[in-house]
Amino acid sequence: MKRIATVLALSAMAFTWANAQELLPYQDRSLTPEQRADDLISRLTIEEKTSLLMNSSQPVPRLGIKGYNWWNEALHGVARNGSATTFPQPIGMAASFDYDLLYEVFTAVSDEGRVKNRQAVANGDPHIYQGLTYWTPNINIFRDPRWGRGMETYGEDPYLTGRLGIAVVKGLQGPDSLGIRKAHACAKHYAVHSGPESERHSFDAQVSERDLRETYLPAFRDLVVKAGVEEVMTAYNRFRGEPCGASPYLIDTLLRGEWGYKGIITSDCGAIDDFWVPGRHEWVPDRATAAAFAVRSGVDTECGGTYRSIPEAVSRGLLDEKFVDRNLRRLLIDRYRLGEMDGISLWDDLSDDIVEGPDHKALALKMAYETMVLLQNRGGILPLKAGDNIALIGPNADDEEMMWGNYNPIPKEIITLKEALEERVPSLLYLHGCGRVGTSDTLDVPSILKSLEGKDIVIFAGGLSGALEGEELRLSIPGFSGGDRTSLELPEIQRTLLNALKEAGKKIILVNFSGSAVGLVPETSSCEAILQAWYPGQMGGKAIADVLYGEVSPSGKLPVTFYKNVDQLPDFRDYSMKDRTYRYFTGEPLYPFGYGLSYTSFKTGRPKIRGGKVIVKVRNTGKMDADEVIQLYIRRPSDAEGPLKTLRGFARVTVPAGKSVKVSIPIDEETFTWWDPSIEKMVPLKGRFEVLVGTSSARKDLRGRKYNFKG
Repeated sequence: MKRIATVLALSAMAFTWANAQELLPYQDRSLTPEQRADDLISRLTIEEKTSLLMNSSQPVPRLGIKGYNWWNEALHGVARNGSATTFPQPIGMAASFDYDLLYEVFTAVSDEGRVKNRQAVANGDPHIYQGLTYWTPNINIFRDPRWGRGMETYGEDPYLTGRLGIAVVKGLQGPDSLGIRKAHACAKHYAVHSGPESERHSFDAQVSERDLRETYLPAFRDLVVKAGVEEVMTAYNRFRGEPCGASPYLIDTLLRGEWGYKGIITSDCGAIDDFWVPGRHEWVPDRATAAAFAVRSGVDTECGGTYRSIPEAVSRGLLDEKFVDRNLRRLLIDRYRLGEMDGISLWDDLSDDIVEGPDHKALALKMAYETMVLLQNRGGILPLKAGDNIALIGPNADDEEMMWGNYNPIPKEIITLKEALEERVPSLLYLHGCGRVGTSDTLDVPSILKSLEGKDIVIFAGGLSGALEGEELRLSIPGFSGGDRTSLELPEIQRTLLNALKEAGKKIILVNFSGSAVGLVPETSSCEAILQAWYPGQMGGKAIADVLYGEVSPSGKLPVTFYKNVDQLPDFRDYSMKDRTYRYFTGEPLYPFGYGLSYTSFKTGRPKIRGGKVIVKVRNTGKMDADEVIQLYIRRPSDAEGPLKTLRGFARVTVPAGKSVKVSIPIDEETFTWWDPSIEKMVPLKGRFEVLVGTSSARKDLRGRKYNFKG
């Protein structure tokens, strides 16, 4: 209420100022953002308009217009702007299956963003990474585990990605009722983008209309239609022969047409350059023509240098200035709505101390707990007991930077697994053991085994890092190329050391850090337990230690399929969904989507459908209070070409030991939205479905019933 009252007071003040001074219309706060934008545009030269269309928008001193940089990042914390709370990497947060917690996380992120923006304004015009427009979330479908940027996404399922993406957007942007937008979120990368990284500036993604609408686009539609996302970023690649930033089908037919999107479209950085630069798309002959196509297509702001040629494009008759005005109008309206043009903020009461403060670090810890996925626990070796004789070894045991992931803040405090275990076991034996990559030639196994004499249990902190998988990396070593992966197994040196430890009789607990699925087939034999830790953020070490020692039961679920090896995958460059992800994969995965063990056991009853809900009884049959994620899938038996099953609901619930709870998951016509080949669209489709409810996507973990959807 305080902030709403502030808005009303500011509006009243605007009328007073307008009456007391001779204000030009674009300066008059009593006018609408649309009226102010129209007046300002009428006063600008083509060169000034051009400068305002760049992501680094230049000031217009003669009119009192401040500079503004549209580029900011907040993938899992306010990034690239000093210290801030560093939450787990998005692929890990997806494993939480926790909409409400994700909303809390990104509310905290935008709170910190407002503080940092206020500090930047106090020091002059905000520069890059200091504004209020965040180019997140990445809602591309993680269709192939080899893609290096998959760690930035919320997994392989369209429903899960859309649902969690909505939480991100609503947390970042804040409520609509305040009159001033808290921040912008941005749905990226639109569309059909998920590797390979080395070819993204020239690749032409070809997909069927069914795959497009059933898999690649639903999350984008959700963020536009349900979350009101303020920005959409176009992808680098071509789509059916045309660069995404110049695709009438993607932009006009779908985004602004069918979905009714009114917000800003921005290019990815250098994506408009790709239209014309030799060796890339080479789609148009020169810079001015590329600028003309992108502006006409409705790309409002460019990250890159091609838009500097807008005046030339206008003078050559390639571009009508009305399109420049149309795009600039959207940008100016949003700057007014953010309060940025007028220096208005409703969040000045937020203390500087919240940035990486105790409450936000506690939130990062809570999220890190929920990201942990227990993949294997042979013999019940976990949880560890206080007297267990352990040693810690491995390249990721004490690497702070690895825990950040990518697009990250740099926290002032971070707790590695080594530090967290030393709190519990002051005499902890720690060995680095080996690097993340390399060959057995660089491994001194005899010395390692000698140092581990007398130790019964070895915790091996292995896996990957953002230096091996990520965005367009300059890297080519066995297993990795250009940011992507060429194999799924752990690097050879880690596999060799794990086998040696096993042969020496050690009981091994593998803590695997990665942003993608790893082919852990050898490790299922060499290790007693496997805990998937992702890139867990600044509190990750404590979260892992607490889970290992049973203070918290692991409750994360895989948001991606863990395959056995690359032989189970289609060609990386093939964007068809056939045999991809749990929805179409016909083989036997190593670990299925939605899978994750607990320190207790759960029994789910047969689902009942009544009153627009699927209701299922869940009983904790073990001895420890714990969370479980109940998942609802549907399938259409008559559709031989459709998904084998597809997620349409989930609920995270806490179940006390020995107790039962009833879980209700709403269903409606959207639950039964399916591909209709007669109109080539996704619509609520009448007919026979199977409703499946359980604890993972594996058939053995699901109980089902037939359901006739009548529309």
